[in-house]
Amino acid sequence: MLTISELYIYPIKSLGGIALNSATLTDRGFEHDRRWMLVDDNNQFITQREVNAMALLKPQLTGQGLLIQNSRIAGEELLVPFEPTITGTTMVTVWSNHCRAQRVSEEADAWFSKQLGISCKLVYMPDTTNRFVDGRYAHNKEVTSFSDGFPLLLIGQASLDDLNSRLATPLPINRFRPNVVFTGGTAFEEDTMKQFEINGITFFCVKPCARCIITTIDQQSGAKAKEPLTTLSSYRKKNNKILFGQNLLYKGPGKITVGDTITIQEKGAVELIPD
Repeated sequence: MLTISELYIYPIKSLGGIALNSATLTDRGFEHDRRWMLVDDNNQFITQREVNAMALLKPQLTGQGLLIQNSRIAGEELLVPFEPTITGTTMVTVWSNHCRAQRVSEEADAWFSKQLGISCKLVYMPDTTNRFVDGRYAHNKEVTSFSDGFPLLLIGQASLDDLNSRLATPLPINRFRPNVVFTGGTAFEEDTMKQFEINGITFFCVKPCARCIITTIDQQSGAKAKEPLTTLSSYRKKNNKILFGQNLLYKGPGKITVGDTITIQEKGAVELIPD
């Protein structure tokens, strides 16, 4: 039996994640997931790939908004309201996508610039912005938030266990920034789960997730090393991409909860489409 064991959101792209017991699906992923993002002075997105210290900034959900704390400096915190205080939109860039976003506040820009030691701005994706997933994998012109490309990421605990059995020092799941983790099945079972159901909602694994150097950054210290990419490249490399986890699409709104059962409806290899 396959069972959801962990659920996560990452409200501000590339900052720390928040573990949830239940997660609500919106038109573009879990509620609040990657609806905010940091951009540079050219409105280009910023991630831990360039600024490792982003890992040290940890969000919490409150009734008023997101409380962001610097885990290394006591008392350094910022409340980000759910609704931006600056009206109007500006064009921002995420990979090859250009979309409209709202700046959140002058206070947020100043706080993040101070914490990270770079000039940056915090932006929010309003409901009026539609950022479409890669059309080669889309089923019905699905949209996503400021994620790298798809609304959800699925990883099996057995896959992480398999990797950790090959490493000198086991790594936590937070290195891979999943939204949904499940127990049961075999290692890399998610590579064969073309269609499945959770709590009456249909999900589709549509694209293996190609991993980058963020997986090598310790999410508690911000330190970077060579693992797990060195080990993963020895057995999970295809078409020059290191694959771990599956990107998901789904039909309709709803809610899923830790402990929910996953029912597979269609099995088959889920492969990358050659560039």
